[in-house]
Amino acid sequence: MYRYIGRSGLRVSPIALGTMTFATQCNEKTAFEIMDKAYDSGVNFLDTAELYPVPPTAGMAGATEEIVGRWLKTKSRDSLIVATKVAGAASGWFVPPIRHGLTAIDRFHIERAVEGSLRRLGTDYIDLYQMHWPDTVVPIEESLAAFDRLAESGKVRYIGTSNDTAYGTAKALSVSKYEKLARFESIQNNFSLLNRRFLDELAVLALNENISLLPYSPLAGGVLSGKYNQNPQAKGRFSDYFKSGITRQRLMAQRFMNERTLYSTQKYLKIAADAGLDPVTMAIAWSKQFDFVASTIIGATHPEQLDATLAAMELTLDSEVLKACDDVHEETLYPMG
Repeated sequence: MYRYIGRSGLRVSPIALGTMTFATQCNEKTAFEIMDKAYDSGVNFLDTAELYPVPPTAGMAGATEEIVGRWLKTKSRDSLIVATKVAGAASGWFVPPIRHGLTAIDRFHIERAVEGSLRRLGTDYIDLYQMHWPDTVVPIEESLAAFDRLAESGKVRYIGTSNDTAYGTAKALSVSKYEKLARFESIQNNFSLLNRRFLDELAVLALNENISLLPYSPLAGGVLSGKYNQNPQAKGRFSDYFKSGITRQRLMAQRFMNERTLYSTQKYLKIAADAGLDPVTMAIAWSKQFDFVASTIIGATHPEQLDATLAAMELTLDSEVLKACDDVHEETLYPMG
């Protein structure tokens, strides 16, 4: 059942548990119940970040890692693969509300971030340390040298990137090769039935360079569950974001939940019904069924939500279902833009 991440020694379950809801959308008791249920079901891979919970705020940043850290004390540390992230650069698409909004993927911020994560997680090593998003100013050579020092020190086992481009990932792999530095073994990008952009260029890179995709948002933020088709005001992140006074949140909601995504989702709901599958299970199974995927990241706000997602752990969709899903995509290309 386990799969390797890239060329690393990390063996992970085909489904990973994302934790960005912990501390805001669910309390610590519920978070423990979610993690216990996932662990007991065979999930050995947890993904978090120094910025979590989402939406990130200065007052709450790090709270998710603290919850995960307290839970880790109830389990054998070596039985788990723990991934976390250093906040991306303030020069990017978003200014993180930590370190006074001056974040960068440089030596100073990487070292400050990893020490904070180790402390909050209550561990002396992180299995997979990821760049949350690229830095548009600091040269990747400097960033990778800083990550390499962490790997040499034993604080980090392997490194990965997130929200990256084909160019950015290829450049990083090239620098690592010629400078003899630790290389990115994974890339964590948005990937779902509603967002197949990874297949355009990055899939070729991932397969040829043996770098694993860790898809996040395989349910497109819950849209693929069909709840917004039933009720556009259904409880969820995007119904909240539409009411937000923050422009970035409203734009994100419009990208995920619009006429085209809801139209495609209705088609996917019918495919799942015809196949006798929960649409959530089908969407998760689709996202993990590619050779370049090591583990698909799912999330939850209460333990019952895991029933449908974990049902995809050992499910393989047949060619008929896959063809039907491809036909929906061909009819409405890139509904998220």
